Amino acid sequence: MRKIVLLVFVLYTSAQASPFDCPSLGDGDSLSQTQLLERLTHSCRYDRLERPITYTEKGSRLPVDVYVRWYIYFMQNLEAHDLQFKIHALLQFRFLDPRLIFRKVSPKRSQPILGEANLRDILWMPHIFLANERDSSIMGTNEKDVLTSVSLDGTVIISSRITATLYCWMSLQKFPFDEQHCSTYLESWMYNTSELILHWEQKRPITFNPDVHLTEYVLKQIWSNESTINADLNDLRHGAFAGNYSSLSFTVQLTREVGFYIMDYFLPSMLIVGASWVSFWLQADQAAPRLMLGTSTMLTFITLASAQGKTLPKVSYIKVSEVWFLGCTLFIFGSLLEFAFVNTIWRRTSNVDVKKLKSKYILRSTLSPRLYETSTFRQHSADSVSMTASSVSERPHTAANYRNYLTKPNMQTGGGVATEETRKFYEFDIGLMEERGDENVHENRNSWTTLTPQEISQWIDAKARVMFPIAFIIFNVLFWTFVYTF
Repeated sequence: MRKIVLLVFVLYTSAQASPFDCPSLGDGDSLSQTQLLERLTHSCRYDRLERPITYTEKGSRLPVDVYVRWYIYFMQNLEAHDLQFKIHALLQFRFLDPRLIFRKVSPKRSQPILGEANLRDILWMPHIFLANERDSSIMGTNEKDVLTSVSLDGTVIISSRITATLYCWMSLQKFPFDEQHCSTYLESWMYNTSELILHWEQKRPITFNPDVHLTEYVLKQIWSNESTINADLNDLRHGAFAGNYSSLSFTVQLTREVGFYIMDYFLPSMLIVGASWVSFWLQADQAAPRLMLGTSTMLTFITLASAQGKTLPKVSYIKVSEVWFLGCTLFIFGSLLEFAFVNTIWRRTSNVDVKKLKSKYILRSTLSPRLYETSTFRQHSADSVSMTASSVSERPHTAANYRNYLTKPNMQTGGGVATEETRKFYEFDIGLMEERGDENVHENRNSWTTLTPQEISQWIDAKARVMFPIAFIIFNVLFWTFVYTF
């Protein structure tokens, strides 16, 4: 019995209150902004969970058109090790909600109704998110940095000052001579393209504050794009709802300023490599200073390169900076190897017989003197049996009067002692030439010379003083051509 009475009371109360549940919009000019909005958004007229609905002439429902504008206050330098960048921006949405038109109910009002976050909270809002965000938030307080505007024709504008950290998948193959393209993506979350479509504003959709300045990059270009994202059950960005979703994006092209890297990395690298060549002017037996110079330049360069590389992510591909690092390391390491080579030769006790004072003969005799002399002797002995007069005259020889401050004739006293095999070869070969009446017998007699190990070491150092700088110049030409051409 009590339940029946209670039910009758509820029905009676509802019937009595129903005429007052939907407040009138008459005489809207006499209402305040708050009162007018309360009546416009009353539950009998407005459901903030339902999107604005418009129809075509044929009666089919149209999607909501949401127009977007960005204004960038601040942009932080790209953080290469985290592949991200940070922006402070004004994000603005504009759409039409026919349920909020008050031109007819309040004809004397000429200005839009303005509010902050509390006004936004009672209106329907398009659920739009940053697809490549790492973090985002409203700048300042929610009340302070959200501006809501409702115009006479039902146009709603929501402006929010936000700070966002966004991912930028950087390509560092040409670091530090690289260009980066960083994009910002806006996508609809709840509504697919049959219910909501995103558009860029026609005039100045993306604007940067004129005072925005990046210390490491130069902003070259900006372009925007409107597209549709197809989501399926493998893509959970849209709440696991399959369908086509509207998307907006804008991309900034950033070129890295290389002045810092030239002054703090490349020029010091060149000076360090050049310093490693000082060892070529030190005598080969001065092991302590040459070794200390080589190792100190190597360690200094490795420290310089590692300090620069700490700010970069550990990527699998080779960067241009690493090519420079490897090239300079090889030149410094080459100077250490050259010192080890000439020091080993300097400590030899026997002289070396050289057929001619040319690089290939000196190096071959230095690397394997006994093998070279023996093979030469055997070759000449075999050729002498069947040699004709014309072939004898075509044999390479050195002018009789050729002398060099690093060489001494091996037949002279004090000029070094020739090996026994070499002397036998001289006597055998010259004897044959005398029998045939060869006019070049005297030139051939003085063609072979003897070099001391110390002389060979000094000759190698003298060549290194020229070859290393020339090779480094060629490396620089190839490197900088690649950097600014490809």
